Amino acid sequence: MNPLGTLLTLPEAEKQARGVEHTPKEIAQQPQTWLSTYEVFRERHAAIGQFLQAAGIGSDPVRRPTVFLVGAGTSDYIGRSLTQLLRRCWQCEVLAVPSTDLVTHSEKWLVEGRPYLWISFSRSGESPEGIAVLEHALKNYPCIHHFVVNCNQDSPMLRVIAGRKQAFGIALPDAVHDGGLAMTSSFSSMVVFGHCLAHAEDTDYYRVILRRLVQAGSNFIDAAALKAAELANVNLTSACFIGSGPLKAVATESALKVLELTSGKVRTMSESALGLRHGPMAALDRQTLLVAFLSGDEKIRGYELDLLEEIGRKKLVAQRVIVAPNSIPPGYAESVLTVEAAVADDYRPPLDVIFGQLLGLFFSLRHGLKPDCPSPTGAISRVVQNVRIHA
Repeated sequence: MNPLGTLLTLPEAEKQARGVEHTPKEIAQQPQTWLSTYEVFRERHAAIGQFLQAAGIGSDPVRRPTVFLVGAGTSDYIGRSLTQLLRRCWQCEVLAVPSTDLVTHSEKWLVEGRPYLWISFSRSGESPEGIAVLEHALKNYPCIHHFVVNCNQDSPMLRVIAGRKQAFGIALPDAVHDGGLAMTSSFSSMVVFGHCLAHAEDTDYYRVILRRLVQAGSNFIDAAALKAAELANVNLTSACFIGSGPLKAVATESALKVLELTSGKVRTMSESALGLRHGPMAALDRQTLLVAFLSGDEKIRGYELDLLEEIGRKKLVAQRVIVAPNSIPPGYAESVLTVEAAVADDYRPPLDVIFGQLLGLFFSLRHGLKPDCPSPTGAISRVVQNVRIHA
């Protein structure tokens, strides 16, 4: 049995004692929760389509809105995963704007007279910043359309928009309202819901892609767990994650998962392949793990492989691990994990991020922490608290 399966089969009392009651299960369930997320979308498809049309999606270029993808932390990285896909499918400007920026600078982000659609992502819908952003926008900018995606049936954000003509809310299945501190299945399922929105006018097209993702995820998770558990037993003090385009968001989210789940005991960073050379590469050392989420695009991959070759030649890190959709020539990394999904990079974030999540889980256990609640000092919590909103 692989190490993730071992955790899943522990007696319930031991799971609670070791703090693995939620996180391993929530990582393992992801391929199935993507299917249940699609079913939520399919059931509300007609109403969603009407709302998007009313917001200007699919209309003539003049009426198309500027779309903000809004969230904090991991929920912001959902938006970063989706930006290029939504821009391509909707043919309008799409920006990932953190709710933490909109709390302090919303007026600076808005251009008077332009139509806007804000899509807000949140696991619980309880984030003080997310609620404040919604309430402020509804009061001061009533023409903005709002689409709220949460994983909590009792979400305060959904209550804020209830009954508003300019707003639409969706709660994903209870199973993805993750009980662990770190967002895992809630992240990937909300990304999948974003894929559904991108293809709201062609759900059959996306259903084929989703089936490939589900199959690939089911095949990938065992090998990813074995490699993550193996790396957790190496004396590594830091980790660097790289990716390009939507896979840069995977790198960022993976870095956060390891940082959160180890309570900062493993320091992390993330960059694009081309961006790493511009200063951040100075942080690499012989106790660093480098994880590269390689593009399926041959041109982009050329830049990424050049970087990996340089890092290996200079002996800058302890180990290089590649996550890629097909085979890689030898010499670029000490380990290669293959994601067997014949899909474009735009759709890979829910799949590739599983490896980052598993690294966080096994590094957390290696450092004697409880992954479900890995912050013994209370520095971070499942839902951000004590944020005073200033008028």
